[in-house]
Amino acid sequence: MVPARPALARPADPRTSRPGRGLAALGLAGLLGATGCVANEPDGAAALSVDSSATACTVSSPEAPSGTITFSVTNTGSEVTEFYLLADDRLRVVSEVENIGPGLTRDLVVQVPAGTYWTACKPGMVGEGIQSEFTVTDSGEAVGATGAVAEQLAEAEASYVAYVKDQVSSLVAGTQAFADAYASGDDDTARSLYAATRVHWERVEPVAESFGDLDPLLDAREADLADGEEWSGWHYVEKDLWPPAAEANGGVEYHALTSDERTAAAADLVAYTDRLSEAVTDESFTFAAFQISNGAKELLDEVATGKITGEEEIWSHTDLWDVAANVDGASVALGVLREVATARDPELVAELDARFEALGALLAQHGSYEEGFTPYDELSTAEVTDLAAAVDAVGEPLSRLTATITSAA
Repeated sequence: MVPARPALARPADPRTSRPGRGLAALGLAGLLGATGCVANEPDGAAALSVDSSATACTVSSPEAPSGTITFSVTNTGSEVTEFYLLADDRLRVVSEVENIGPGLTRDLVVQVPAGTYWTACKPGMVGEGIQSEFTVTDSGEAVGATGAVAEQLAEAEASYVAYVKDQVSSLVAGTQAFADAYASGDDDTARSLYAATRVHWERVEPVAESFGDLDPLLDAREADLADGEEWSGWHYVEKDLWPPAAEANGGVEYHALTSDERTAAAADLVAYTDRLSEAVTDESFTFAAFQISNGAKELLDEVATGKITGEEEIWSHTDLWDVAANVDGASVALGVLREVATARDPELVAELDARFEALGALLAQHGSYEEGFTPYDELSTAEVTDLAAAVDAVGEPLSRLTATITSAA
């Protein structure tokens, strides 16, 4: 068994050049723009604009009243950016909007009580970003829904937390088995467990992201690293299990990890996953309704910007496992919020149901969890384009879900 040990991230391989993160390489740049905006603002929301450039993250006001706040984020820089609302410790993520391409505007809707927060933009989607203190004043009004709607949302939140705990429990067990196989040199077993174990991570990744450093420690791709950043987690091990040829490794021969390095990398996976388990099983852990709906959209954005392009699992090519898991997670989010969303906008829910069904049917043409999925590098350009269009079809109406549930009365 690989024991948990103090976290020690392994260094990134500096010989590998960073591939592009966008969709342009596949001719799918329009997908992100099409899925990127919240189409309607909740009633009574404070509306702020954010200008994210290469050197600044300018929010139209340094404060807003407690309750529902909509940040309309415009990327005036030349690189893809992200926008975060952070808690007062500047680590915990209240909510975020990712993958905002140059010239695009995307909205982030949150419901927050009075307190001190921080806003942050990440040009290039690397590093700590450009942060500024943000104050939420006491509006004197209740934050969130009241009465019967509040009870429905509380039930939805409890249901989702139970789902997260179940998925993380499966992730802990699967990670231990994977780590044991990898550390012992049983590469065939480790490869067979890799994608199936990551399914549990991919279904609940927005929750892991809310804890700050756990997501990059466990799931950073080599292309995500800023200069000098250390590398650890699933993709660090993935590269070692599916070693690239020199031409796919910046023209330099890949050198396999030593036995000691393998043991350390496996122990990191176990230790970081245990930290996630401790966080979600803590009695104080909650995940608000607006975080659930924003997380569902994040999962579809993850598909659009990393999975459907083949950039997530660049060596194993197990991207369709991740796609299916992200779609699962987004569908569960809709499921727990269904009652409130249907009361407010039944046409939206019906549209989402139909589009999720169509996307699921398309994915089923390429495999299943039981039988495995087609490797990404075996998909044709037409098949990738069809999957991208189906993801786009879900993403656009899903972007309206947060505004729908936060405006429910």
